[in-house]
Amino acid sequence: MSRTPPPALLWLRQDLRTADHPALHAVAGQPVLPVFVLDESDPWAPGGAARWWLHHSLKALGEKLAALGAPLLLLRGKAADLIPELADALGAAEVHASRLYEPWARQRDAGIAKALEGQGRRLCLHSGATLLEPHRLRTGQGKPYSVYTPFARAVLALGDPPPPIPAPDRLRAAPPPREGLALDALDLLPRPPEPDWAAAFPEYWTPGEDGAAARLRDFAAQAAQGYDRGRDLPGEDRTARLSPHLHWGEVSPRQAWQAVAEGGKSGGHITWLKEILWREFAYHTLWHRPELPDTPLRPEFAEFPWQPDDTLLQAWQRGRTGYPIVDAGLRQLWRHGWMHNRVRMVVGSLLVKHLLQPWQQGSLWFWDTLVDADLAANSMNWQWVAGSGIDASPYFRIFNPILQGEKFDPEGRYVRHFVPELARLPDAWLHKPWQASPEMLRAAGLRLGHDYPAPIVDHEGGRKRALAALQALKAAE
Repeated sequence: MSRTPPPALLWLRQDLRTADHPALHAVAGQPVLPVFVLDESDPWAPGGAARWWLHHSLKALGEKLAALGAPLLLLRGKAADLIPELADALGAAEVHASRLYEPWARQRDAGIAKALEGQGRRLCLHSGATLLEPHRLRTGQGKPYSVYTPFARAVLALGDPPPPIPAPDRLRAAPPPREGLALDALDLLPRPPEPDWAAAFPEYWTPGEDGAAARLRDFAAQAAQGYDRGRDLPGEDRTARLSPHLHWGEVSPRQAWQAVAEGGKSGGHITWLKEILWREFAYHTLWHRPELPDTPLRPEFAEFPWQPDDTLLQAWQRGRTGYPIVDAGLRQLWRHGWMHNRVRMVVGSLLVKHLLQPWQQGSLWFWDTLVDADLAANSMNWQWVAGSGIDASPYFRIFNPILQGEKFDPEGRYVRHFVPELARLPDAWLHKPWQASPEMLRAAGLRLGHDYPAPIVDHEGGRKRALAALQALKAAE
């Protein structure tokens, strides 16, 4: 007579899928209780846009798990308390979860592992958010990598990742020892009197594992072929837009890698796979440099002469800088919870260089407004723009927002869509409306300073001020 195996607790976090899920695969043969805990005590709890995504992703995952036979339990509170309590009440010998790499999450998991050990239980962490564990690779000198290119070469030398694991056909539910919350009780969506800033999100996004699979399938089959050429054109839909799906674990890096690699060997496919490797590099850096989210990795930048100014910061946040490509990006961010990759660099450069605002302020704004807000990638990219990170763009390389707009949005599709008050301007003046003649402005129905702001800083003046700040930093060393 066969014995029923003890129940297991499956603690879901940023792995909201059923396929290629090593933690789920490990418990698929025993009674399992899947649980998600909304822990708002985390120092980097999800921002507003990410909470919208999380609501819909949990809804999709809950339906999938229920169909497989093991409904999802939703809880709210401190995971450090709830997980050991729930494991004890369930009688679970093991708690399985996908490994997280943020420093606070690593510390919390160590505490939970110790608490479970005191109960005679075990926390089993599985790799599922990256192609390989961030601590696995070292340079020939035994040190972490600090330059992307040799890191990418080292990953590629390992060969293709293992094939993804299929989703289970069926799960056996372990009866929950306590009642969970309804999804709406997690209060993840904007509610009155707060404006519904997410109203347009559903037109652009389909959170959940099925939405991720559809987006990946379409990108691998079509858009990836021209990704190397089209990824810099914000007026065209040529990017993958998989970043929020990857962040929330609705698709695994292995699934994404396999789908795109099998789609072909064009320049576009290879270029996009390198983006996956940049994400891996960000996690590698966060693992070895846990100060990445708020401290410059280049120590000299700790003394950089920033000039914090709330008025400038708010104009930037609201897309009212007077530079059309920048304002279009920031308005896209507000409307869609996402910003085109090329435009992110231009937007970031204007903030930290022309406006001399600390990169941490930009990082915090993105954290609250991006559906794909990922601590490793967001922090790494902002330090790249600011010149303070490892393998970063030098601070003296300052994007010209006018030339960037003219080069990458030459017909103005992107700017006209997100900054409609400029729509009637001819292409020649669209990215520099302040240089248009009064007659041209009148014909376009545009009053500078009223319908659309004049630049809050002159490009050349802002550039000189940024370079002077850099020289002041060097002189102080």
